[in-house]
Parts: sequence; structure tokens; C-alpha cells
Amino acid sequence: MNIKEAKEQIKNTVTAYLTKNESGRYMIPPQKQRPVFLMGPPGIGKTAIMEQIASELGIGLLSYSMTHHTRQSALGLPVIKQVEFDGVEYDISEYTMSEIIASVHKMIARSGIRHGILFLDEINCVSETLTPIMLQFLQYKVFGMHSVPEGWIVVTAGNPPEYNRSVREFDIATWDRLKRIDVEPDIDAWKEFAYLSGIHPSVMTYLELKPNNFYKVETTVDGKSFITARGWDDLSQMIKLYELHNITIDSRLTAQYIQNKQIAQDFATYYDLYVKYRSTYQIGDILDGTADRILKNRASAAKFDERYAMLGMLLDAVMSEMKQAMFADDLLVKLLGLLKEFKKASMEPGDQVQKLAVIRRGAEKEFDSRVQSRSLSEDDRELYTRLLDILYKDILIAKAAPGLEFAVVKADFDKRVKEYDDFVRRTSERTGNMFRFVKEVFKEGQELIILVTELTANPVSARYLGRYKIEEYLTTADELVFHKRNVEILQEITELRLDE
Repeated sequence: MNIKEAKEQIKNTVTAYLTKNESGRYMIPPQKQRPVFLMGPPGIGKTAIMEQIASELGIGLLSYSMTHHTRQSALGLPVIKQVEFDGVEYDISEYTMSEIIASVHKMIARSGIRHGILFLDEINCVSETLTPIMLQFLQYKVFGMHSVPEGWIVVTAGNPPEYNRSVREFDIATWDRLKRIDVEPDIDAWKEFAYLSGIHPSVMTYLELKPNNFYKVETTVDGKSFITARGWDDLSQMIKLYELHNITIDSRLTAQYIQNKQIAQDFATYYDLYVKYRSTYQIGDILDGTADRILKNRASAAKFDERYAMLGMLLDAVMSEMKQAMFADDLLVKLLGLLKEFKKASMEPGDQVQKLAVIRRGAEKEFDSRVQSRSLSEDDRELYTRLLDILYKDILIAKAAPGLEFAVVKADFDKRVKEYDDFVRRTSERTGNMFRFVKEVFKEGQELIILVTELTANPVSARYLGRYKIEEYLTTADELVFHKRNVEILQEITELRLDE
């Protein structure tokens, strides 16, 4: 299965394992909860989906790479204790608590979140001395004398032997105690993650044009040659920073992330063309609806690679604005809930500013708890940061208007809502202009199919379009569905005739 399907499988497993009966006991006892084992090639996004699952379920996440652990850190250190059996004292050896198990308890204490995922990566690549301990852990979820706390689900991962010489095969008894999920590279599944993380449009368009270059592992005369999803993601982030500082991007950079000389050079060449197209096509003019005839003629006469690069730039600009809009929407919803609390509290006598400060401290405590549990995505972290900043400013506004505290805070909120509405209106207009431009320049070509497909595939833009109806998008999507159905009907008729 692909990484997206694996994510849903793990998410469903965690949900099932954390289900309790009417007596408050887990429906599947912890000792019967098989650890999940993700088997897949390196750099496919196994760690990334664990972070997403923890964030979406609001539970803790603790990650360890087992290749970095020794027998002592995993099992604990031996200590001598005196015990009495039948009136006779004996010295016996026990083990201190495992560093891994202790870390789970520390996270629970810091965050107050009692449910989480203990994610152990590369478990089939541990050292020979650690192998028996690891196998025992997979069967019984115990390191030494200490078990994983109840409410914490064990998820593990490893690479197939063809990707790592250090892999140690498990026996049937161990496999029979694991919930195994095999994952394969899939560019379509990766694209959803890519959209959410803001992959550079040059990477997106390049991989759309050459999907076979997305993931590849080969053995050459010079050794291993490989390309992974992680490599493209890390290269994308570096491209953004290089562009920010006007640093040259060439094959010397791309080869540091794409461990395949030919493809690293090919992408570097494509990036140069992409930069050329970016200077040629005034994306802002197209989205503002002011593109001139010269630009339209250039686009109409362009080859497909050039057209696709331009579409990628248009989609990146529009999707970025839609992402900003949805972020602002989530922020306002969160802020509205807290201001409703403030409104209710303001109806009672007392220091209104102090009441608002208490509400802010509650939000700050919630934020700290999520940070400690490592269950926050980068977007969630930014949302809480912005929320706390707004509440701090609201406290200052309220302090400056004694007797009108709630009124001035509400006025500030209403101003933010208006700014949001204006931004949404502009984003929708620019999206409509994009469709009008493409329809005029490319008529009813496949470019329109690309626009609709990519906007629908991106979870954020799909959410935006589901909330804010953009006529040009809806009309185009309906036309494409109608056209697709006509083609299917014609195909069915043809097949019927062939059968006669």
C-alpha cells in the first residue's frame, strides 16, 4: 500500500486500541495489542505520518531510532538488590528503568496527556547484542522489568533487507505477534503531503513531468544510486532558502540531495528553465486579470513543458493564498471560542482584563501541553503562537478602555473578520481569473483538466473550494465530468458494437 493508506491503517489501529468498554477497560488488553510494524524503503515518509497521526488524534508521540541505542540504554543498567526468601537474604540483579520507558513516563508527567504512540524506527537493524531484547519487546512490550505504560501504542518501522545490509530477519514467532504493514513509494500519495508542506513548485512540476524520477534505488559501478521522497522534500526547503538569499541553485546543490548524478543534473537544468519561465510569465498579472496579448500569445504557442511550468506557478500562487485563508479561518474559529468565554465572564462583576488574562493562560497551558507531547504540526504551532499574540494585544486594548473591555475586544475581532473576508474575496477572484486565462489561451485543452485535478488533490484547496464556491472552477469541473461521461458512453457503445 502507499504511505497515505498506511497512515489510515495506523490511525484506525490506534483508535481501536484506545477504545474502552463501559468499565473503563481497554477492549483489547494492552498485552494483546500487537505492535504495528511498518516495512518500507528509506525516505518514504514513515516518520512524517506518525507526526501527522499524533497531531490529528491529539495524543503524544515519542520517537526513537533503535540503531542509536545500546543494550544498556534500551534495557537499563543492572543493579544489585537484597531480597529475603524464607528468612534468608540474597543478592539479586535487577535493571534500572529503560531510557525509552522512562522517556514515556516523563512525557506523560510534563504534558498530562496519557495516551500516545511510542515509535521505534529501524528496529530490524539493531546490534547483535540488542536483538534478543528487541524481539522480547515486540512480543511483550517490556524492556527489562518495565513495560510500556497503558494507553501508549507501539508502532515500529524498518527497511527491507535490499535497502540495508544491517537488517536482521525476524522469526515466525515474532512476525506472528506483529501487525505488519508493507509500504511502497507512490508519487500520488506523496503529493498530498507535498501540498501541505509547501513543496517548491519547481519540484512539483518536474515530478509531474517525470514521475519515474520520484523514487529510485539502483546499484551502479560507482555504488548505490538513490532518490527518495525525503531527498526531494529537503531539496525543496533548501531551494526556498537559496532563493530568499539570492544564492545560485545548480547541480552542485541538487546532487547533495538527489543521489543520482543524471537526475540531479536533469533537475538542475529544469530548474534553470523554470526560473526563465518565471521571469517570462507575469503570474501576478494573470491572477489580477491584466495579462496582455503578448503574454497570452506566448503561452498559447508554448510547448507542453513550458505550459506545465506556468500552470505550476499559477497553482502555487493560488494554493498558497488558499492555505493562508484556511489558516486564518482556523485561527478565527479558535479565537471566537475563547472570546465567547470572555463574553460570558464579562457579564459578571470583577476585573475584566484579569478574566481575559486567565483565558489566555488557559490557551498557553494547552499549547505547552501539546508541545510537550510532540503532537503539534508546524501549522498548529504557528496557529497557537498567533492566537496567543492576538490575545496579548487584546489584553492591552481592554486595559486601555476601562468599562468597555468586551466591546473593544469585539471590535478588534470584527476588524479581523472583515480583513479575512476581503482576503477570501480577492483569492476567489484571482482563482477565477486563472481559469479565465487558461480557457482563453488553451481553449478546452488538457490544461483545464490539470487545474481542476491539482486543486482537487490538494486537501487545503479542496477544503477552500468546498467552502467558497468559485463559479469558474465549478463550471469547468462540471464540464469535465460531463465530457468524461460522454467519452465513457461512446466507449461503451464501441465495445457493444465490437461484441456484435
